[in-house]
Amino acid sequence: MPLFYQQNINDTTRLAIWEIDEDEKFFKVAVPLHKPITHPHKKLQHLAGRYLLPFLFEDFPNDEIKIADTRKPFLPSERYHFSISHCSNYAAAIVSSTKRVGIDVELITPRLHRIKFKFLHPEELRFVNSQLESQQLQLLSILWSAKEAMYKWYGAGEVDFSEMMRIFPFELSDQGKINAAFLKCDFQHQLVLQYKQVNNLTMVWVVSNIS
Repeated sequence: MPLFYQQNINDTTRLAIWEIDEDEKFFKVAVPLHKPITHPHKKLQHLAGRYLLPFLFEDFPNDEIKIADTRKPFLPSERYHFSISHCSNYAAAIVSSTKRVGIDVELITPRLHRIKFKFLHPEELRFVNSQLESQQLQLLSILWSAKEAMYKWYGAGEVDFSEMMRIFPFELSDQGKINAAFLKCDFQHQLVLQYKQVNNLTMVWVVSNIS
């Protein structure tokens, strides 16, 4: 079983990363496919992410998932809150019965240097530039994943990544916590995210109610 990582955050919230080396048939036994996906690898990623949901909570009702206009998957009953992410041969999921959640998993890639001005606030860029050059790509990966996790946690779309989601300086390590703020019009929310880097993979997640 290619379970790459699993963590029970508390009694009501769990997350996991799956390293995909199975074929489509393995996942389709347990996962309903409600929409046509023509790209074979994207289909595998989709199936693996949905497969993780009942893996984390056995009674997770996969067949009740709906997709919002913002493309966020959700359960109308809100029996569970969940978030899914994919990259390369990995799928990640976080599920909670009590809190809103968001998760993102990414490979550490040099392309982040090319797009950093699109998703970082000038103060965040100064934070990156203050680090050793050898550490900047690692930090960029965490910041990108953090904002993706926050975006999924918010779930309502129409977010300016550089202005509305702000990450405050933190001590860089292989794992740790991040203080952040979501600043959109009359929606102001302080958040604490957690991150973990393993090999060339970055994962960031957030668990927090909106109210």
